[in-house]
Amino acid sequence: MDWRDTGILLSSRRHGESSMIIDVFTPERGRHAGVVRGGASRKVAPILQPGAQLDLAWRARLEDHLGSFTVELQRSRAAIAMQNRTTLAGLNATLALLAFVLPEREPHPVLYAHTQNLLDLLDQTDLWPLAYLRWETALLDDLGYGLDLSCCAVTGATEGLIYVSPKSGRAVSAKGAGDWADRLLLLPSALHDGGATEISDIADALGLTGYFLEHKLAAGQVGKPLPEARARYIDMLNRAVTEPKTAF
Repeated sequence: MDWRDTGILLSSRRHGESSMIIDVFTPERGRHAGVVRGGASRKVAPILQPGAQLDLAWRARLEDHLGSFTVELQRSRAAIAMQNRTTLAGLNATLALLAFVLPEREPHPVLYAHTQNLLDLLDQTDLWPLAYLRWETALLDDLGYGLDLSCCAVTGATEGLIYVSPKSGRAVSAKGAGDWADRLLLLPSALHDGGATEISDIADALGLTGYFLEHKLAAGQVGKPLPEARARYIDMLNRAVTEPKTAF
């Protein structure tokens, strides 16, 4: 069995004296693991950095075997991410979430496209927090927990939307909420079309997406808490709200 594809490196770990086991996210094969022979060598190790775009060739005797990869670097992202600690934290959060939620060998081509677009913006530090927020909403949507903020779930109104149902992920207006308002989540302005994009607004919106990531994906589907890498990134954004001089 063999195939060839491009992929984003999610993680790598030592295997034996000189090899590495890598976990990659590909458009056609989804999340896929394999051994890179000689991956710990001085020649190959610098290629196997988190977030790297790789040309991958996989081979195994049987399809359900771990198999082995040969890799060629298409694009490195580590140097860009290392220039800014908040961006590096965002990259780590992205890769950790993908490794956490994606089942092995299940294609998610739409999510892959969103992920590649996000990582290609790593050098755009002003744009990255909002791009990351949009990526998290795309992640929820791709995995079946998307937010529907187009109209009120109760009245059908498209204006005055200020809440989100924690059960359905649908928007609710003040009128539609009625006596149930205290049981609903607030709808942050950054999730409205053309909404505010200040760091404080984005951090608030990530609190909402985090609720569904935690209560639907982590607790309901995966059965484990969210990766700490996401919490570290959100914490850095929240601290930046109170410390305006913090670099992004």
